[in-house]
Amino acid sequence: MGSRYAVIGGGGFVGKALAKALLAQGCTVVSISRGSYPELGALGIECIKADIGYGCDRWWQALKGCDGVFHTAAKVDMWGGYDGFFRANVLGTRNVIEACRRAGVNRLVFTSSPSVVHDGNDLCGVDESYPYPEHFDAFYPMTKAQAEQEVLRADVAGGLRTVALRPHLIWGPGDTHLVPTILERARAGRLRRIGRGENVVDVTHIDDCVQAHLCAMRTLETSPDKAGGKAYFISQGDPVNMWRWINQILEANSLDPVAKSLPTRVAMAAAFVMEGVSRVLRVVGIEAKPLLTRFLVAEMATSHYFSIKNAKADLGYLPTRTVSEALKSTFAKAA
Repeated sequence: MGSRYAVIGGGGFVGKALAKALLAQGCTVVSISRGSYPELGALGIECIKADIGYGCDRWWQALKGCDGVFHTAAKVDMWGGYDGFFRANVLGTRNVIEACRRAGVNRLVFTSSPSVVHDGNDLCGVDESYPYPEHFDAFYPMTKAQAEQEVLRADVAGGLRTVALRPHLIWGPGDTHLVPTILERARAGRLRRIGRGENVVDVTHIDDCVQAHLCAMRTLETSPDKAGGKAYFISQGDPVNMWRWINQILEANSLDPVAKSLPTRVAMAAAFVMEGVSRVLRVVGIEAKPLLTRFLVAEMATSHYFSIKNAKADLGYLPTRTVSEALKSTFAKAA
């Protein structure tokens, strides 16, 4: 690895873990985030506060001398207005690409998402040849897909080399989204199984997610033609029954297993109505997130696990543990 890296979104779950891993390797790290993160500064990370969705004039010079950039920042949500998603995910990514070019950075690893190919169907063991859907049911996957495509098109031999990673359902110590949401809904009595509970999914422990990013950057440094301009699915390579995994998390946190369920068609109809109510409320100036969205229902009711053979072959990525092992280590104290 080189000596200096920038992490866009260094205050987020993935960005913070990645920044710490780079420090542990003896690298100098600069973090660019919307918020202030004293914890990063205390570790010796150079922190720059900036919103990447509003241009790069204020921060692109911080990338000078960087051996590579990790772009982990994104607006991740099941609901919200299009403009917010577009600014954060698409314009923000364009500005990162422009900043890299201005600063003379030759390597960019982008954190994408498997949701960019989500089409509402079961996706069982598919690889990166699976196409983007013609229609998206949510602005998050729509804008992430656009951002991913722009990152991959930005790859130019002899210039900026790029890779997009698609880690699925990232979790582990420091998680601010996936597991906390499961626990919050369970404690509030609002967690329902969607469908028959037989769907199988991939998950990605944060340690393996970070390792994949480091592998991608190393490949861009040593063999850019092998991975440049490509996207890769990332997971622990150990698909699990979604609802059994959720119940294991609940058990580890002394909570009862999911007891109530909704048929998929009923949940989808309810989501459609809830989305409509939220849109009407937004018109009159009231922001209210629907409890269910069509995208969320489809994610909770279908199987979605992916082949990581290309990540293994091209990036040298190897998961470090099984899901069972990761559950035990992550929730050792809670259990």
